[in-house]
Amino acid sequence: MKILVINAGSSSLKYQLIDMQNENVLAKGIVDRIAIENSFITIETEKSKYKLEFDCPNHTVAIQQVLNLLTDKQHGCIDTMQEVGAVGHRVVHGGNDFNTSVKIDKNVIKLIEANAELAPLHNPPNVAGIEACNKAIPHAPAVAVFDTSFHSTMPEQAYLYGLPYDVYTDYKIRKYGFHGTSHQFVSSEARRIWGDENLKLIVCHLGNGASLSAVLNDKCIDTSMGFTPLAGLVMGTRSGDIDSAILEYLSKKTGMSLTQCIEYLNKKSGVLGISGVSSDFRNLGEAANNGNKRAKIALDVFSYRVKHYIGAYTAILNGLDMIAFTAGIGENAVFVREMICKNLEYLGLELDTFKNSNCPRGQIAEINKSSSKVKIFVIPTNEELVIARETLKHCK
Repeated sequence: MKILVINAGSSSLKYQLIDMQNENVLAKGIVDRIAIENSFITIETEKSKYKLEFDCPNHTVAIQQVLNLLTDKQHGCIDTMQEVGAVGHRVVHGGNDFNTSVKIDKNVIKLIEANAELAPLHNPPNVAGIEACNKAIPHAPAVAVFDTSFHSTMPEQAYLYGLPYDVYTDYKIRKYGFHGTSHQFVSSEARRIWGDENLKLIVCHLGNGASLSAVLNDKCIDTSMGFTPLAGLVMGTRSGDIDSAILEYLSKKTGMSLTQCIEYLNKKSGVLGISGVSSDFRNLGEAANNGNKRAKIALDVFSYRVKHYIGAYTAILNGLDMIAFTAGIGENAVFVREMICKNLEYLGLELDTFKNSNCPRGQIAEINKSSSKVKIFVIPTNEELVIARETLKHCK
């Protein structure tokens, strides 16, 4: 079966067509700048790479252009859309309604729309992508795969905030966690490597958005992001955990509204705000090496916060068998992995600096010393494959 994976954002739409017989990616690309000037689409197959500029006022037009290119004789990879057996949609927020992937019907769409207040920038375009595909490929069943579902196994003591319980029951305010498809994929690969379900694992998804999860026997028992993706680690442009009273103080000092303060914490903070240089860790590393003190401080703060969560999650797990690094920074930033692992020897964790420095890009690699009691792995993530696999489950 060939499964089309759709990841619809507010102004972009990523896609992959995967042959599930061998899990080969037949085509992948992006529609960017939806409802903005200079919209374009890309497609990459085994035989070609192609980019097309076109007028894209909405997600319906974006989906139609994806389908047009997939069946294009010169740049596509299939003859007709009848070859697409199902469509898997990434949906950011499932709220309390979904703890696993689900076949989409009208009721599911209503619940996704109802949870849009929890993810106003993401759930509405997710729905737009679903409806556009349903209209363009009516024969193909659609499945929703939620970013939050992997974390739905957290116990109450992990996901409840220190607020009146009615706030949780009435307004759904609790920790949800995000990057769930990535954490799910990496934890599955880690368990396969380990060869036993009894695995105490910390997954470090480190990208511009970053989160950690504590995984026990393939189930998430805690994660660093919270009610929104703003919580947890210091990230590229997000502040991570702060004293909530800072919002009122910052508003009084600057005259910013609450909405402006939240935007400030989301888009102008993190390592960008600390360094004043960049949210890109490659630029930060270069600046720090050239003597930029604020860039060095930003990197120290980031690695300190990751280390902080590793220590906390080791306590929660009552021990640690493996740490897995993934996502853009986790997979590629050698110096960041080294900074994080430094001085964690008390946990029985020993990084092999040679293996770490020579870690092959895009491949699973063990980077600990042979004497290390805790395994350290780099495991490239594959969120699209998780979505395709979950979709396939509902089509058997």
